[in-house]
Order: sequence, then C-alpha cells, then structure tokens
Amino acid sequence: METTLNHRIDTPSRRSKLHPLKFAMYVGLGSLVMMFIALTSAYIVRRASGNWLEFSIPTIFYVNTLVIVVSSLTLHAAYGAFKREAERAYRALLSVTFLLGLAFLILQYMGWQELAAQGIPLKINPAGDFVYAISWLHALHVVGGVAALLVSVAFAYGIKLRRTPARQLRLELTLIYWHFVDALWIYLILFLSLQR
Repeated sequence: METTLNHRIDTPSRRSKLHPLKFAMYVGLGSLVMMFIALTSAYIVRRASGNWLEFSIPTIFYVNTLVIVVSSLTLHAAYGAFKREAERAYRALLSVTFLLGLAFLILQYMGWQELAAQGIPLKINPAGDFVYAISWLHALHVVGGVAALLVSVAFAYGIKLRRTPARQLRLELTLIYWHFVDALWIYLILFLSLQR
C-alpha cells in the first residue's frame, strides 16, 4: 500500500510528462503572478489620480536584488551537486542559499526602516503604502521559500544523499518556487524604479 502511494507521488501521469505536483505548483505561481500584476496595475491607477508622494526607493532594496539573484544561483548549483551526488557541495550550497534567504528578509526589514527614516511611514500616503504592501507581500512569499529551504537543509544533513525520484522532486519544487520569488522581486524592483 505504502509502496503504491510512493510510486504515485514519485512518477508523473502517463498522459503528461509534467508531474502533478509540478502542475499544481505552476497553477499556484500563475495565481500569484496575477495577484502581483493586479497590485502593480492598481499602483499605476492610484498614482494617476493625484495625492501621490514622490520618494526614492531604499538603496538597500537594490542590494537585496543582488542577494536574491545570488541565492538563486547557489540553489541551482546545489541542484547540480545533488544530481552528481556530491554531498559536501550539495550541503554547502544549500546552506548558503538558506542563509542568503534569511539575509534577504533582514535586508527587507532594514529597507522598511530606511523608508520610515525618509519620512515615509505606513498610512501617511498611498505611494508609501503601496511600496510597503508590495514588498511585504513578496517578503511573505520569501518566508515560505526559506521554510522550504530549511526543510531541504534538514534533509541534506539528516539523511545520506541518494538521488531518489521523491527527493529530486522535492528539490525541484523548491528550486522552481525560489526562482519564481527571485524573478518576481526583479520585476517588482524594476517596476518601482521605473515609476519614480
């Protein structure tokens, strides 16, 4: 019974080469894309209606862009090490990715503090409120990614590395999600920068 269940989880549908869990992931990510497009569209509409305070995006948000891009690169390298079954490299790269994810969240908090220091606290002007809402919502999704990375790190150190289909699928789902939050942040920072 358990073997049959594991077989269902590990193997894709015969009708499609895309694993059902990956399909569910893509559907979920598609809904997140629509949500952030709606939010950035609302930003443009609200900005056009007046009472809009112009201010600079915190410099630390640009530093954070570099942090999250590097974290995607290290996670991709960890995936390569996993496929080669290079356990030490896999553990090290996965740990670095996890730490970079935490660094991103800490730097986001510092960016919000920088906004407040500029005289843009929450609930003063819609311009600032939108930046807080967009960056908070993204950070919330990064928290989900960091939690998935923590689980991956725990597996990496707790269980000897073997390239099984179930373990590879878990890592691939984490990789897809992390690349998504990376690309989403790049879109958001470019959007906010071009609106200045």
